[in-house]
Amino acid sequence: MTWSDILKPIKESTYFKDLWTEVKLQYQSYRCFPPKNEIFRALELTDFEDVKVVIIGQDPYHNDGQANGLCFSVSENVAAPPSLKNIFLELKNDVGTERINNDLQDWAKQGVLLLNATLTVQAHQANSHRNLGWEPFTDFIIKQISDQKDKVVFVLWGAFAQKKAALIDETKHFIIQSAHPSPFSVYRGFFESRPFSKINNYLLENGKKPIVWG
Repeated sequence: MTWSDILKPIKESTYFKDLWTEVKLQYQSYRCFPPKNEIFRALELTDFEDVKVVIIGQDPYHNDGQANGLCFSVSENVAAPPSLKNIFLELKNDVGTERINNDLQDWAKQGVLLLNATLTVQAHQANSHRNLGWEPFTDFIIKQISDQKDKVVFVLWGAFAQKKAALIDETKHFIIQSAHPSPFSVYRGFFESRPFSKINNYLLENGKKPIVWG
């Protein structure tokens, strides 16, 4: 199965055609992120068959040059935002790995789907596209992974992502939940939550190749 197969019903729907018309209008009328050719980058870098881990973010970074179509990731020449810095701190404390690259595409290519619930944003306006209509599309993706795959790790950081647990069959998948890595909540249970070792332990226990985080 490919993303084309999985997404065909929803992409052919009136709902999605209306959404895409609105997205194009937004990009014509305002500065929006990520670049239009990177809106679906998460799906382009991680094939459906390869999905082993799903990390769910809320919406893209909204400052210049940051968003690159992968949640929490930024382009290589851009400084790591606070949430990403905290993810890297926890990574080092958990498994001893120090990240050099701020672009998480190497994770994506190993089967980590880095999916934002809302795939676009207006420049310098956080969460500005939350009512555009992306969530039925990204919820559909999460539900299809849950229904059609086995033993996937879903990583839900923060209250927003944790609402997506309702879409996931806990009897056949592993859900990791903790506080969000943002500076506002990182000390409320994100630090010392050890998500990276938990992910790899689960993958190994189920005969899957662990993720190389560094």
